[in-house]
Amino acid sequence: MKTQKLIVKSRTENLSRIRDFVSSNALEAGFNKDQIDEMILAVDEACTNVIKHAYNYSPDGEIRIEIRFDKSAFTITIEDEGVSFNPDVVPAPDLQKYYREHRVGGLGMYLMKTLMDDVEYKSEPGKFNRVSLTKKLKTT
Repeated sequence: MKTQKLIVKSRTENLSRIRDFVSSNALEAGFNKDQIDEMILAVDEACTNVIKHAYNYSPDGEIRIEIRFDKSAFTITIEDEGVSFNPDVVPAPDLQKYYREHRVGGLGMYLMKTLMDDVEYKSEPGKFNRVSLTKKLKTT
């Protein structure tokens, strides 16, 4: 099992560092470009949600990212100490209505669950929020 860690402040300019971190590790794990792009989009959504919602755009919050992988799975864990939320109350989006209304944003949880094989969220209000995104490495 290989483990890598990255800690950044909750600033949108750090999203590119996070994307590069995920991309280089996913490449090393053996994922193809499309799979890596899916993981980057899911992580980008998760980290953007942390910046916007958990830290309310405060640039001094900390986002901790840990990547663990072996031959079968690649897990990205994102942890913060901001405001927590319950992902179970986020309804599945009506994509047709969403498109008709030209809405922007609000698809983060849907995208994470669609693009990754497993999404787990754990929160201890006042202590931490943790989302783990897992993609299985399918050998052909």
